[in-house]
Amino acid sequence: MPRGRPRKNSEKSENPQKTQKNKKTKKPTFEESIDLINVEINKRKGKWNLTVLAWMDFQDVSQILRIHIYKKWDLYDPEKPLAPWINRIISNQIKNLIRNNYGNYARPCLRCAAAESDSHCYIYKEQSSVCPLYANWERTKKNAHDAKLPVSLEEHPQEISTAGQGHCDVEKIAIVLHEKMKTVLKAVEWKVYNYLYIEHKSEEEVAKLMNYKTSEKNRVPGYKQIKNIKKSIIEKVKKVLDKGEIDL
Repeated sequence: MPRGRPRKNSEKSENPQKTQKNKKTKKPTFEESIDLINVEINKRKGKWNLTVLAWMDFQDVSQILRIHIYKKWDLYDPEKPLAPWINRIISNQIKNLIRNNYGNYARPCLRCAAAESDSHCYIYKEQSSVCPLYANWERTKKNAHDAKLPVSLEEHPQEISTAGQGHCDVEKIAIVLHEKMKTVLKAVEWKVYNYLYIEHKSEEEVAKLMNYKTSEKNRVPGYKQIKNIKKSIIEKVKKVLDKGEIDL
């Protein structure tokens, strides 16, 4: 008997994995997700304590966050959970709001390597106008920093118009100071300065990078070397600031 040809299957067998890939998760619209967005935003209400800017309450912040999420909506991947994506945008945007609306007015000591606890300063003993950076901030931004307005801006136009409008870019000044110190410090001092004040490493990390040792009992390796170099650096920074060699 002649062997019959294999019977063709009229229906092609489907690959389960291929079928799974073809089934894309439907992306929800911004409007469909607004309830979840509001829930995630409202979770931050208790943590919003930027009272120095009374003209920006959490209701204003909420609206800014919604607009920002709406603008980013096309970047959302529906294959991933929505809540973590929303939270990441909220966190980043709140950081931006704080930096842009408060950080620009904050005293420079908050970002200064010489700052110590309880308003103390490693260079000038106290965080005060004795320091040229602090004095410039006090002259140009302290009014805005200290503002505690209980009502809207519309009801106090005169007070707002008379407030100081000076500008002090602390980060730009820091870059200029770093460049200046590079020409002032010795090679070893600059290396330590760079590790401590630009890369923000701890003194112990710097000691290891510099291969400093110690023979003293119960002392961290490099303690004395780092302390002496740091003292020399601080004295030279103070001289540069006192001479007005940095344009504030």
